[in-house]
Amino acid sequence: MLVALGLTGVLAASLTGCLHYDGDYPRGYIQDERQISQVKPGQTKQQVLALLGDPSTTSTVGGDAWYYVSQDIHQPFAFSAPTITDQRVLAVYFTPKTGKLERIANYGLQDGVVFDFISRTTPTSGGDQSFIKNMLGSFLKWS
Repeated sequence: MLVALGLTGVLAASLTGCLHYDGDYPRGYIQDERQISQVKPGQTKQQVLALLGDPSTTSTVGGDAWYYVSQDIHQPFAFSAPTITDQRVLAVYFTPKTGKLERIANYGLQDGVVFDFISRTTPTSGGDQSFIKNMLGSFLKWS
């Protein structure tokens, strides 16, 4: 009886952490409109860095751009998979030659493209041929 009561107490104490779980939270760069409004075209990278802080990521191809990414996440239970309910990307573009701020753009969740980073495959245009189709095609080509 005493063991059952002790186990019940331990179980109740361990579940109290789940009672006040708030499943909605922000992640990433928290945008401050006052700071963003101070960023003007023609400013240097150092000035933008002082106002906005370090970017979430930077571009490596096609120019010089900084991206500040923020997301709103919903996770109904502590151990459930989180879902992105809103995403905002503040893109800051610099001119490659002078390094001065050229323009600022805001992108939302609807502007994003879902890309599978895990599979490490890039979809290509054209037909997706199977192994058998490739073998038969190669065999028929040689005969």
